[in-house]
Amino acid sequence: MKLNKEYKEITRDIINNEYFTALKNDTHHGTNRYDHCKRVSYLSFLMTKLLRGKSEDAAKAGLLHDFFFGNTANIEANSYLNHPKTSAINAKKYFSINDFEAEIIETHMYHYALVKKALPFINHDDKVIAKDYKPKSKEGYIVCISDLLVSIFELGFFKVRYSFCLYLIFIINIIRY
Repeated sequence: MKLNKEYKEITRDIINNEYFTALKNDTHHGTNRYDHCKRVSYLSFLMTKLLRGKSEDAAKAGLLHDFFFGNTANIEANSYLNHPKTSAINAKKYFSINDFEAEIIETHMYHYALVKKALPFINHDDKVIAKDYKPKSKEGYIVCISDLLVSIFELGFFKVRYSFCLYLIFIINIIRY
């Protein structure tokens, strides 16, 4: 209970901001970007508490790690590799985040940079130098890992729901005929 109250106190201004709540309209991993960012933020907050890191910075950076407008498919600035910079710029513009929090946001796609380096045929147009995305702090790694874990959970849950609906439609069609 104490941690929930502390987390809400840290993030209240961001969560209630009109620009941030607009992320509810953007689909992301089978959910919306607003909920995704809240999950990443809370997990980052808890992990930094456990690992004695800067939990306030991790909570804010986790909340703003995908704070861009539009989607990653259409706009170059919002691509998988570019959206961290766009998000950091937006976070500085709309909220009073410090340089440490901005650095965490800018490096949260390190996991994608590593995968891209290991499997260069994925999105072959993207050129990546993994060290440019490497977090410089414990909190940076925590937000990166939290984003990855939450994304895996969201995609898995989305696929289960999608598969269930397909099977249900299939069964209904069999019964009807």
